[in-house]
Order: sequence, then C-alpha cells, then structure tokens
Amino acid sequence: MNPSLSRRRFLRGTGALIALPAFESFGFSRFASAASTKAGVPPKRMVFLGFGFGVTKESWFPDLSQTGAGYKLTQGLAPLARHKKDFTIVQGCNNQYTNDAHWGSTYWLTGANRYAIPGQSMANSISVDQVAARHLGKDTRFASIQLDSADRNASGHGPGLSLAWDQRGKPVAASNDPVKMFHKLFSAETLPLAQRQAAIAERRSVLDAVLTDAKSLKNGLSKGDNDKLDEYLQGIRDIETRLAKDEDWLEIPKATAPMQEPKPGLKGKDEIKVMYDLIVAALQTDSTRVMTYRMPGQSLLQSLGVNLSAHNVSHYQPGERKDASEARDKAHSELLAGLIDQLKATKEADGSSLFDHTALAFGSNISSIHYLDNCPTLLTGGGANLKLGEHVVASKDTPLCDVWLTMLHGMGIEAERHGDSAGVIKQLQA
Repeated sequence: MNPSLSRRRFLRGTGALIALPAFESFGFSRFASAASTKAGVPPKRMVFLGFGFGVTKESWFPDLSQTGAGYKLTQGLAPLARHKKDFTIVQGCNNQYTNDAHWGSTYWLTGANRYAIPGQSMANSISVDQVAARHLGKDTRFASIQLDSADRNASGHGPGLSLAWDQRGKPVAASNDPVKMFHKLFSAETLPLAQRQAAIAERRSVLDAVLTDAKSLKNGLSKGDNDKLDEYLQGIRDIETRLAKDEDWLEIPKATAPMQEPKPGLKGKDEIKVMYDLIVAALQTDSTRVMTYRMPGQSLLQSLGVNLSAHNVSHYQPGERKDASEARDKAHSELLAGLIDQLKATKEADGSSLFDHTALAFGSNISSIHYLDNCPTLLTGGGANLKLGEHVVASKDTPLCDVWLTMLHGMGIEAERHGDSAGVIKQLQA
C-alpha cells in the first residue's frame, strides 16, 4: 500500500464495514473548496431558529384573505416592518406525525413519524440542517453548529439536545453557553499540536479496536441484532468523521473574532441577542455554514417582566396571559429584525451582503396553545432563492417538510425528499 494514502481513504477501501455514503461528509479537507465553489462567489449558508410554545394565533398570523405582497402586517410581526419586502410568511403547513403539544421543536426540522420503530416510545429522523451540513459543511472547520437556551427544559421544546438530529435520528448536542461558544469559534488552542495529534491518534486506536471486534460479532447474529449493531457502528463512523475533520484543521488557526467576548450569565432577551451576534460572527468568518438555535421561552418572559410560566402563557386567554403571549411575540420580532439588520450590514468580499447568501427559517412545531396545525413559519434571506415579501397560504395538508425541501433545492441541494415531504412548494420558488 502506498504509505502516503490517508487513513480515511484506507478505511473507505476496507470493504462494506466502514465504507458508507455518509463518509461523503468527510469532504477530505477544506482545501477542496475551490472545486466546490466558484471563485469569488460567496458560499451559501442556512440558519434555523426554533421556539417552543408557538405564537399568539390572533395577532401573529396574517389574515388568510390577504395573500401575496399586499398583505397587512399583524401586531406580532409589526417590529419587522422595515424588512417586510425581505421575508415571507407561510401558512397552512404542519408535521402530520407530530402529536405532542409540548414538543415545539423535536420534530420541527425532521417531520418524522414518532412511531416509525415499533416498540419505541419515540423515534426521529435526520433534520434538514444536518442534510444541508453534509453539503455545505465540507469546507468549514465546523460542519454545523448547534446553539441552545439555558432554560431548555422550561421552554416547550420536547426531547432532544438541540434542533438537530443526525442521520440515525439521534439528538445532536448543542452549546447553551455563549462564552464557551465564543471561545470554541475564535480562541487559539492552548494544547500543543503534538498533544492534540496524539489525542486524535488515541481515539482512533480505540475506534479501530471496536470496529474489529464488531466485525467478528456480525456472523451468526439475527437480522434484528444485526440492525442494532449496524446502528451502533454508524455511531462509531460518525465519530470517525468528526475526528477526520478535527485532523484537517489541526494546523489552521481559528478566525479572528469580529465581536467582543460575551458577558457570562446572560438570559432571556439578552441571551437571544448575543446568540444572534454569534450566529453572524460564525457565518461571517466562514467557521460554519449551517447553524441552529433552540431559543428560550421561560427566561425570555422573565426578561420582559412577565412572572408567569412559559407553559401557562401558551394557554393564553384574554387578559394577563394573552398580553404576555403578545409581548413575547413582539420581542421575538424585534430581535429577529435586529438579526436581519446585521446580516444585511455584513459585507462579503464581492460587495454583496451576508443576508444575500443566507437562508433563514424562524418557527415552531406548535402554532398556538396546543394546536399542531399551521406551524408558524417565517423565511428570510437570499440564500435559497425564495420569493420574499409575501404571505403564502399553502394548500390543505401541505407537509412542513415541503418548505424544507423547497429550501434545500433553492440552496442547490437536490434532495429527492425530506421527512414526509410531497414535493416543493412552487409558490415559494423565485
């Protein structure tokens, strides 16, 4: 064997045990970027912002009779008025398999059937951000980055560690500490290169031992046991993928931070604002091209002076609870307007803006109270070639995954389907 052959290519050549399509996500290092992106053309990015308990139905959704560009902004969307031509509201979509009214994000990006695997209390599938990361994350230090809120357990999100789920339907971990994320993105490594290389080599030796032992186990196992073993092995391969990317970037310095280190302990509105700053910074420095953020609910209300639980506010009725629900919606729109401001103000090398090359979705599984139809969906950014500045009402029983499939196609990712999708939404395509 040629000694210069990389270990990853050798593993790919050892047979079916390791050589799986998922290994395309290796990218074989960032140095192939010239082949995947036209010279001088900024790359595409994708961002998903999910919240837990939905919106105030009466004051967030536009009137169904007002479609197209001439619709009237509602009270909940009013703070976004300056960007009205640059975002689209989609009504009428839902995840048909979702049936838990307290899970505002668990299936939001997957559209999975929770009973897809008999005998399991819940099942999931790959989220759209991770589909995008396979294509957009090949040339960046981080294939994707997941952010979470400090009050994740009180915000109506449901099971999971973030909005993201891998190809096995397993939860992808997130960071809920803006300070730690800042250092992950921008702080220089303090451990000497040799020690970092040794750590990767040690982890690889463990993986090799596991793979060798697993190969000997396959013979004689039942189909059910083999399926379980294959799922386990896929997890090992996913670790190998991450190690490969770590190795590619060992000697490449991190980008210079375009923002100050965040203050510790931020909550609610302040947390969302600084997470939005980190999203812009990560995209601006091309540290990643795919990001998700599972946003706070309880602490957001507290930062607005509301002394009610996020759950109780979601069960609003005229009076204090509905006022709190509407104040939450208004705060979200104000913060989102600020994020769009930043994306527009951040310039690319060719003079265009970060906004022009980013596709951003803002929404939830839950529409309002405990209703699971008509998922609130706001789309913005020029990255997915969508019609912006419109109010689109989809046909009855349109899967939310049709929106995600339309976005993927607009990003140049020709997926055949996603989740329970039935096809692209032509009304959204520019």
